[in-house]
Amino acid sequence: MAATATQVQIADVVVLTDAAEAEASRNHSTWNDDLRPCSLREHSWPASKFASLWIGMCLCLPTYSLAASMIALGMNWWESVLTILCGSAIVMGAILLVSHAGTKFGIPYPVFARLWFGTRGAHIPALARAVIAAGWFGINSWFGGQALDAILVRLVPVWSGFSWHLGLAFALFWAINVAIAMRGPQAIGRLAQISAPTLALGAIALFVWAIHSAGGFGPLLAQPAKIHGSVFWVSFIPSVVGVIAFWATLALNIPDYTRYAVSQRAQLRGQILSMPLTMALFSFVGITVTSATVALFGSALWNPVQLIVKFPSAVVVIAGIIIILSSVTINVGANVMAPARAFENLWPRRITFAWGAVLTGLLSLVMQPWYLLSSFTNYIFIWLGAYGAMLGAFDGIAIADYWLVRKRRLDLAQLYAPKGIYAYAGGVNLFAVVALAIGWLLAIACAVVLSVHAPWAGGLNGFFTRLSSGGWAVSLIGGLAAYALLMQGSRSIISEERYNAITRAESPALHPDVTWTAPASDTA
Repeated sequence: MAATATQVQIADVVVLTDAAEAEASRNHSTWNDDLRPCSLREHSWPASKFASLWIGMCLCLPTYSLAASMIALGMNWWESVLTILCGSAIVMGAILLVSHAGTKFGIPYPVFARLWFGTRGAHIPALARAVIAAGWFGINSWFGGQALDAILVRLVPVWSGFSWHLGLAFALFWAINVAIAMRGPQAIGRLAQISAPTLALGAIALFVWAIHSAGGFGPLLAQPAKIHGSVFWVSFIPSVVGVIAFWATLALNIPDYTRYAVSQRAQLRGQILSMPLTMALFSFVGITVTSATVALFGSALWNPVQLIVKFPSAVVVIAGIIIILSSVTINVGANVMAPARAFENLWPRRITFAWGAVLTGLLSLVMQPWYLLSSFTNYIFIWLGAYGAMLGAFDGIAIADYWLVRKRRLDLAQLYAPKGIYAYAGGVNLFAVVALAIGWLLAIACAVVLSVHAPWAGGLNGFFTRLSSGGWAVSLIGGLAAYALLMQGSRSIISEERYNAITRAESPALHPDVTWTAPASDTA
């Protein structure tokens, strides 16, 4: 008997038929308004929307510190810019490969993860993404806490007399972030619209100050590199991986955004033309300012808060407010949604989004952001390198599943069937778990081998330095290859004939009544 079509392909996108959507929506354990596939009307984001999205995400203090820390490592300006461009271009390749699935099938990241880990196993990549987001929540809170402390020290002289005054400022700022996050990202919708341009203006002001104080571009660009030969490569390779790891999180959950794309071409152009260029330009600001601090103060002040305290009180207050504004907006807008939803999904009947936000805040304290930001080596090698190695295997599995194993053919309705073909064994795809373990073990083994042949520092920091050098790439390749081999012959793979049987192709001309408008939750 011929299969009944459950999905319709219109140009670049696939949507459920009305009957299939009605059936899938009855599965309350796998379907809700956040997890359902997009309707045809919701595929509405043009290239400019993705460009705006990336520009807003790149204009943040961690981007500034990432670039500035490379000057602190001993690179000159063009070596730092080259490092940023290389890392951004490489990770953009992974982002685009995963973006395709979101655009074509209109599914968010947790549903996309069901393909590789199963309906229950999807908690594994979701919680891994949550841990990293909580780490960034802590880092941004630490930046904001430092800025708040700097303001209070200048405006309230007795503040510095309190013991642990920095810790108190951080605790206060952390509590403010958690309180706002409990109300959801909509609570600061208007604030988000002004934070990116405000930070951009602040960055321009710092850039102008750096050029003026150093006597023009000449002295800044003429500063020689402090590392050469093998020492340079020991810093360059982990730094490139650090840039990759910086956006490795988006390489996983980018379907949360590209699911709204009007076409593959729109998301492709919008992302390629925005992220690498914005990273390079904003990084150049950080590099220029940090180079100026070397010339003016004798050391590289890669943490922007350490720099602003060098200025008069009025400047400290204004710059501190900009940093606080940026930190709150990025935290609530970008670093709470993934972990809060992951915690909420673990126990939907008991854990609300608000409690998920609280758990995110508590987890961020466990990540010890004050230690991660205590030095540029901790920031690049331990934080970015370690989690890059962890996420690399997930990225590899996602890419292998969609492009190599399934060849871009999915049964959309089955993603919402609790006992469908993507439920695997008890809801968990054991092959994905094995591939994940292989990717991680290969990355660790690579770091151990390098410890024998590379003249790098020993101890825990030395291990993380070696892991940073190739952890993401080794983990990605290992997870990708293992998963592709293990999944051969899986019953969850649908053939081309089966895909054609359940997919009805329609011309866009058959839908002249569609008004291309974004869903209400994404217009803020």
